[in-house]
Amino acid sequence: MVNKVAPLINNISQILENRILLVAIAACLIAQVLKLIIDLIQNGKVSAKVLTTTGGMPSAHSALVTALAAGVGDNLGWKSAEFAIATIFAIVVMYDAAGVRQAAGKQARILNQMIDELFSDDHKFNEEKLKELLGHTPVQVIAGSILGIAISWIFAGIP
Repeated sequence: MVNKVAPLINNISQILENRILLVAIAACLIAQVLKLIIDLIQNGKVSAKVLTTTGGMPSAHSALVTALAAGVGDNLGWKSAEFAIATIFAIVVMYDAAGVRQAAGKQARILNQMIDELFSDDHKFNEEKLKELLGHTPVQVIAGSILGIAISWIFAGIP
């Protein structure tokens, strides 16, 4: 039993020593806390729902992937294949957050409006609303990206 547990503990230890991973996760968590603070300022109350829903300012996804790419570039080199992979991954994630999911949210809003207008009288139609806030605005994505890069650079100087 000890022989099977030791490699697992060693693997977990190595993961916890991966500064690039930890900084990227920290950037994501900081973005989520900022969302909570911004929502508190805007609405005057704390809403834990902000932490579990998609969308909002700043984009935690963008903070995560840009901190990851910046960390890889800083540690392995800006000309490395790993930095190129992390950067392309970041671009795809941010495009999805601001493009595809934003468009799906707009479609959900229109469908919800159609349901409200078409079935406003007594009916037996299932009127479960579609989730409208699926993506981010470009400003939210850019803010998340700037946050991710800044956090990566701040933590890069800390031993």
